[in-house]
Amino acid sequence: MVRRLRFGYGLGRTLRVRLLLSLLAVLVVAAAAMGGSVYWNVLRQTEALFDYQLRQMALSLRDQGEIAPEDARAFADGQLDFIFQIWDVRGRTVYLPRRSTEPPPLRVVLGFADIESGHEVWRTYGVLAGDRVIQVAQPERVRHQRAAQAALRSVVPLLSVAPALALVIGWLVSRSLAPLQRLAAEVRQRDSNSLASLSDEGLPDEVVPLVGSLNALLGRLGAALEAQRHFVGDAAHELRSPLTALKLQAQLLRRAPDERARDEAAQALTAGIDRATRLVEQLLALARSEAAPVDKDAPAEPLAEIVRRVMADVGVLAAARGTTLELDVADGAETLPARGADVSVLARNLVDNAVRYSPDGGHVGVWLGREADGATVLQVDDDGPGIPPEDREKVFDRFVRREDAAGQTGSGLGLAIVRQVASRQGARVTLDDSPAGGLRVRVAWPAAAA
Repeated sequence: MVRRLRFGYGLGRTLRVRLLLSLLAVLVVAAAAMGGSVYWNVLRQTEALFDYQLRQMALSLRDQGEIAPEDARAFADGQLDFIFQIWDVRGRTVYLPRRSTEPPPLRVVLGFADIESGHEVWRTYGVLAGDRVIQVAQPERVRHQRAAQAALRSVVPLLSVAPALALVIGWLVSRSLAPLQRLAAEVRQRDSNSLASLSDEGLPDEVVPLVGSLNALLGRLGAALEAQRHFVGDAAHELRSPLTALKLQAQLLRRAPDERARDEAAQALTAGIDRATRLVEQLLALARSEAAPVDKDAPAEPLAEIVRRVMADVGVLAAARGTTLELDVADGAETLPARGADVSVLARNLVDNAVRYSPDGGHVGVWLGREADGATVLQVDDDGPGIPPEDREKVFDRFVRREDAAGQTGSGLGLAIVRQVASRQGARVTLDDSPAGGLRVRVAWPAAAA
């Protein structure tokens, strides 16, 4: 069974291992480079030292006379790495070694030279001293062996320090990552209701921006959850009334004494179902507009086509109320693009609200065009009671409704949905007086947003 090596918390198993492997790889490369450099330099210095020894030995024999037999036996010691050869100027041998191994070089070269004799290569140094020639030779095999041993002895201390450096690096990495582990532990111990800001005390400067971003995210998440809780509470409160009304209307229908009373109760029940259905649809539309991300890659569609579809859908309600719907598309605005299904939700709520709050037989005008700064504008005018200037900001809140002159009561979500969708798309919503005497709602998408 393969066992995974664990390095602390989940964060350490990734970032810590990467840091350790990276630093250890750098350490290995640096140790190899330094070891190779030291080995090469020591090797060259040792070779130079051996050459210096050859030269000094040769120069030390310049004044040497005849080699006594006992001295000759000392020079012929097999433990010596050097061979001494001496001739006089007449070619008479003053001293030649007797060795049982490879024959020494019999050719004389003044200065340093590499001479091959038998199966051995010799490093020699020859010097002319008065009436004699002195040559000292050393097998290159021995020189290389001695030089390599000296170089290795120089590298061994460096190699012995490498494991200690690896342990120190591991300790430093663990110590450096300890604040991140504490931060991860703090986040892991929290539950879904703990959205307080994380502390950045003792954290490295490079991590502080991350903690700041996490705190900002926690703040937005807390605000979203708080808004969701308010939404659920308000929705439950708002649904309670129409559901209670439906229950009462159903009871009235069951207790109706005659056909006429039964028909009236059925009509009231149908109207109550329609109001409850619209309320649920608007609640779902508002929830979707708040939760769904903006799809910037959604295909663009002409805004005029979206508005025409919306007006066709609302046309049934307008016909039932005798309300006239009119669409005016400015020159060059027929192909103005819109992106995302949210635009259809926005337009539907604007036109539907205008029809519902206009009196029977009223008129709703929709204008689509472009401003001088390039902004795309959707404008809806009705001839209803309008909204006083002091109340225009309040009506964008959820479940805020006003009783109009026609006695219509809505769910108080239409304009809240409009503003929510507009803000998500970077558009601006304004309320003003309509020339027809009612309310004018104007939605403007800046050129970049459109």
